Amino acid sequence: MSILKENILIVDDDVHILELLQRHLQSLNYHTFKAISVREAVTILKDTKIDVLITDLKMPEVDGFELLKFTSEHYPHMAKLVITGFPSIQDSLAVIKSGAVEYLTKPFTKSELIEALNKTLKQNKPKSKSQTSPFITDGKYGDIIGRSQGIKHVVQLIERVKNNKATVFISGESGTGKELVARSIHYQGQFSRGPFIAVNCGGIPENLLEAELFGYVKGAFTGAETNRNGFFQAANGGTIFLDEIGNASLAVQSRLLRVLQEKEVIKVGSQKPEKMDLRIITATNSNLKDMIKAKSFREDLYYRLTVVEIDVPPLRDRSEDIPLLVDKFLFKYGIEYKDRFVKIDPEALTILERYSWPGNIRELENILQRAIILSDNIVTTEALPSALKYNIDFTSDDFVSLKDMEKQYILKVLRACNNNKTRAAEILKINRKTLRDKLKA
Repeated sequence: MSILKENILIVDDDVHILELLQRHLQSLNYHTFKAISVREAVTILKDTKIDVLITDLKMPEVDGFELLKFTSEHYPHMAKLVITGFPSIQDSLAVIKSGAVEYLTKPFTKSELIEALNKTLKQNKPKSKSQTSPFITDGKYGDIIGRSQGIKHVVQLIERVKNNKATVFISGESGTGKELVARSIHYQGQFSRGPFIAVNCGGIPENLLEAELFGYVKGAFTGAETNRNGFFQAANGGTIFLDEIGNASLAVQSRLLRVLQEKEVIKVGSQKPEKMDLRIITATNSNLKDMIKAKSFREDLYYRLTVVEIDVPPLRDRSEDIPLLVDKFLFKYGIEYKDRFVKIDPEALTILERYSWPGNIRELENILQRAIILSDNIVTTEALPSALKYNIDFTSDDFVSLKDMEKQYILKVLRACNNNKTRAAEILKINRKTLRDKLKA
C-alpha cells in the first residue's frame, strides 16, 4: 500500500509517547518525522514540507506553546494537533487561539488519535496531489532494483526525504543494500552536487574512530604531527553515511550528539567549534534498543538519529526481485570477465529463486560472480554451489541427545551462511562467543 501524501511531524520529549504515535501513524500509512525537542522540530520544519504538526505542550527548555506560536506565523496553513498530559482551561484557550484544531489528553487510544487526526486534516483540507510512482518502468530507481512491495515502500520513503536534511536511520540485515539506500537519498535529491562520504564505523579501530570522524589538531595525541580534517569536514555541504553506528564508542556518540544538536564539530585536541551544514545518515544491523538497555548506546542519541527510519527488507521477503538482480549481476560480471553478456539457464534461475539467501543481495552477487567465472556463455546448475541445490535429508532412527541435535542444527545454519559466523549468530539469536562455545562443546 502506498504511503499517504501527508508528512506528519511528532514532537514530544517522552520517547514512549513518541514511539507510540509513530507506530499508530505508520500503521495508517502516514510518513512521520520525529523530534524530542522544540529546537529539533524547528530544524526539521525549516527544510521539510510538513502537513501536520502533532506536539506536546509541557516540554523542557522551550515548551509546545512556543512551537505553536512559531508555526502559526511561519507556517499558517499547517494543520496542528495538540497532545498533553496536563489539561487546563487556560491551556485549551491558548491552543485554540494558536490555530490548533484538536486537543488530545494523555492517555488516549488509537481510535481517539485517528478521530482527532481526521478532524484536523478535514479542517485544513490540504490540496490533493497526484500520487505518481517514482519507479522507472524497468524496475530501477537509481541503483536500486526491484518491483516488490518492500522495495516500492523504501523508494517512497527516499522520495520523501531526498530533498531535505532530516537525519535518516537505515536498518536491515547485513547485505540488504543499506549503503545503496543512503546513496540514493543523496544522489536522487537536490543536494547531489555535494560530497557523499561513507564511513564504516566497524572497520576503523575504536581508538582511531573519533579522530578519523572529527579530525584533530597538531599535538592532540602521539603521532598527530599536523592539523587534519576528518570525515565530517570532508562531507560538509553534502551527506555523511555512518554505517555500523552501533560500533561507535560512547565518546564518539557524545561528540556525534553535539553535531546533531549544535550543527558544529570540534576537532580532537581543539576547543574551537566549526559549523557544519550536512545531512547525517546512519545504519546498522545491530539492535540499538538492546544496546540502550545494556548502556552501550545513548538513548538521547538514538532518538536524534531516528528522525526518519527506513527498514530495508531481506531478500527472502522480495523473491520477485531476484530475476532483476540476477540480470544486473550477469551483465556486470559478464562484461568484466567475459567481455559479453552472460545468460542463465531457467533451471539455475529457479534454484536461485528458491533459496532463502541468509546473506541477502551480497551473497547473491558473490555466487553469481563465481558462477560466471566458471561458465562460458550461460550459467547452468553445474556452476551453482551444492548448498543451493536440493539435498536429501537422511534422517536416522537413532535418537541423539538434545546437545548433539543443537550442534547439528548450528552446523546446518553455518553451511547455509557459507560459514559466516556473524550471520549465523544473528539467525540463531545468540552472540558469536556463545556460538563458538557451542561449537567447541
